[in-house]
Amino acid sequence: MRITRTLQEMPSLAEEEVYKSAIIQSPGKVVVKESEIPKPGKDEVRIKLEGSGVCASNIPVWEGRDWFNYPVEKGNPGHEGWGIIDAVGEDVKGFTVGERITGLTYNSYATYDIGKPENLVKLPDFLDDKPFPGEPLGCAMNIFSRAYIRSGHTVAVVGCGFLGLLLIQLAKSRGAKVIAISRKQFSLDAATEAGADETIRMDDHYKIIEKVKELTNGNFCERVIEATGKEWPLNLSIELTGERGKLIVAGFHQDGMRNVNVQMLNWRGIDMISAHERDTQKYVDGMKAAIVAIQKNEMDPFPFFTHMFLLDEMQAAYKHLTERPDGFIKALIINP
Repeated sequence: MRITRTLQEMPSLAEEEVYKSAIIQSPGKVVVKESEIPKPGKDEVRIKLEGSGVCASNIPVWEGRDWFNYPVEKGNPGHEGWGIIDAVGEDVKGFTVGERITGLTYNSYATYDIGKPENLVKLPDFLDDKPFPGEPLGCAMNIFSRAYIRSGHTVAVVGCGFLGLLLIQLAKSRGAKVIAISRKQFSLDAATEAGADETIRMDDHYKIIEKVKELTNGNFCERVIEATGKEWPLNLSIELTGERGKLIVAGFHQDGMRNVNVQMLNWRGIDMISAHERDTQKYVDGMKAAIVAIQKNEMDPFPFFTHMFLLDEMQAAYKHLTERPDGFIKALIINP
C-alpha cells in the first residue's frame, strides 16, 4: 500500500504546549484554532492525542445537512483518537499519567481530548509506536462477532474499504472462503492482499449474481457482509445470500430511506443483521478484542492506513475522505 508519509517523516511541532483543534465552520470549510488546554473533571482523564482516524461517518456533517448546526464543536466529529494520558481527575481509578490508551472520545480532531475511564482501553507494549484508532477496529470486531462466520463458510464482502478489508482478514482467520466485491480495481487488489480468494468488480448487478452463483455451485453465500452504506449494494447483497444465510449490514446507512427486497429476504429465510452497536461497553469490548486479534495475527490494519495528515491539513483529509482517490483506504490525523 502507498502511504503518503510515514510517521517518521511527519514534521515536528514546536516545543511550546498549545491546544489546537479543528472546527468545521460551515459545510466544506474547516479552520484550526488554538485555545486553552482543557482540564479534566473529577471523573475524567485528559489525553494528549497522538492522532485520530478519519471516519466516513463524518461526511454528512462535512458536506452539510439541514439538521446540523455550525460551527461544529471544536474537535468534533473526531472519535477515533489515541494517545497518552497526561492528567487524571481526583476520582479516577485504574488509569495513571503516562499510560498509552485508545477509546471513545468525541473531540479528537485536536491535540488534546477529555475521556471517561470506562470508555478507555490501555494499549500494550507491542503496539508502541503504532497508530491505533480504536473505535473502527473495535467496530470491525463487533461486526465480525455478529456475523458468526465459521470454517467452510463462503463469505461475500461487498465494499472493500477499510472496514471491508479488516473483515476479509477476520473471515480468513476463521477458515472461510471470501469473495470480495468492490467498485475500484485498487480496492480489489487490496482485498487480494487481505486474503480474498476471489474478486469481482462491482459494476453490473446481474453479472455479479451469476458469477457468485457459479463460484458457489448455485448455493450462494452462507454470509454476506454489506460494507458500503448504499441502497444498490444492499439489495445486491440480499441476492448473494443463500437460503437461511445471514446478511450482515455493516455499511453506515445514514442518508435516507432504503427500498429493500423483502421478498427475497422472506423467500430465502435470510437473517438480516444490523451490526452497529449503540452500547458504549460493546465498543470498548470490541477494542480489547481487536488488540487480541492483532496480537494473534488474525487482523493487520496497519497496511491500510494509506494517508497521513497534520491537523492543519484537515481540509485535505476531508477532501480525500469524500473523493477517495485511487490508493486511498484510511486517513489518519497525526500530531507529531
